[in-house]
Amino acid sequence: KEHFPIPGGLPARQEANAKCGLPSKSLSTYTWQEIQRHNQKTDKWLVINRKVYDVTGWADRHPGGRRVLNHCAGEDATDVFRAMHPDPDIVQLYLKPLLIGELAPEEPNQERNKNSQLVEDFQELRRTLETMNMFNANLGFFFLHLAQVLILEALAWVIVWHFGSGWLITIFIYFLLTVAQAQDSFLQHDLGHLSVFKKSKWNRLMQNFVIGHLKGFSAKWWNNRHSQHHVKTNIYPKDPDVVFGPFFVVGDLQPVKVCLQILSTREMFQEVVLGKVYTFDIAWVSTFYIRYFITFGPFYGIFGTLVLIYLVKLLESLWVAYVTQMSHIPMKMSTEENQDWFSSQVLATCNVEQSFFNDWFTGHLNFQIEHHLFPTMPRHNYHKVAPLVKSLCAKHGLPYVNKPILKAFGDIIR
Repeated sequence: KEHFPIPGGLPARQEANAKCGLPSKSLSTYTWQEIQRHNQKTDKWLVINRKVYDVTGWADRHPGGRRVLNHCAGEDATDVFRAMHPDPDIVQLYLKPLLIGELAPEEPNQERNKNSQLVEDFQELRRTLETMNMFNANLGFFFLHLAQVLILEALAWVIVWHFGSGWLITIFIYFLLTVAQAQDSFLQHDLGHLSVFKKSKWNRLMQNFVIGHLKGFSAKWWNNRHSQHHVKTNIYPKDPDVVFGPFFVVGDLQPVKVCLQILSTREMFQEVVLGKVYTFDIAWVSTFYIRYFITFGPFYGIFGTLVLIYLVKLLESLWVAYVTQMSHIPMKMSTEENQDWFSSQVLATCNVEQSFFNDWFTGHLNFQIEHHLFPTMPRHNYHKVAPLVKSLCAKHGLPYVNKPILKAFGDIIR
């Protein structure tokens, strides 16, 4: 995107435009068999709309993190590319210098193991939804959610300032702050998917405010992990959301692959913690703690304020973990099978029945199927597109799972 600087010179957009002005060279043609050999960390090719790109050198500069490109190497990435980028025309500026060829004329649009008719039907569905303006956000909707959070935060401070810090008051503001934190999580999730504003830079700025200042977490850390989760949902060990560690393993695969998980965790630690210091994110997170100590420190002291923060985080983490995992843990979990985008997302996700409470309590992640198929779609439109998605599932014999919320929570334990 235009707001991501490239080390050593011009802004990203200018550099991309300059590269695009280079003389074009004749394109080589490749078979799927040749492309699939380039699926290593040091040798990554992928296909988008029949064009072949070598993204090896670009991976470390990819705003979504290099692991996302690692996971898609050697594959057709047309649908996942379209799903994750709200403005593909801008991203084309980056793709042009990476273009090395195209599929041979006799090759199909996707790998031969994929259902070409299903892929075409899904792409047609996306075009229909774009025509229906389903990717346009209602800013008033998101403003009300932000206002909800700010009012709860302010109310908690006013109550303790006016009534003191007794046990009953503390318990009450504890729940107010927990609700605010959970709703912060859902709002920053919207912004992280670039689904609120038309310009990516405004989404990123507001995400840093919400997750950094209001929640005290790193936006880059979250974006890098969450991008992997969306690109390879429930694919072990590519999806970090299903890698829980050696003491808690799920499914049939993880118990016998704990060593791979440990190596993957160590590599991620070295990459994220040791290799990159997110100074900008640290500054945002610092403002969260400064604000809490200024507002609640006079009533609870330093230690008491820290206890309040982490008790709120404890309850909020349980809330958000149940909401996010109710749609994934009970569903299909596998190693890489290189399925088409539609099938991979529908089989790895499920929905929870719609109601006003369910929509609010889950941040509309009760429509997880629609969210995973169209991550950049504003969440207030999920219920409108759900019938079309369900119809496409029925046409191709895929399950469209929709549960009551209590059953969904119980399925996590089961």
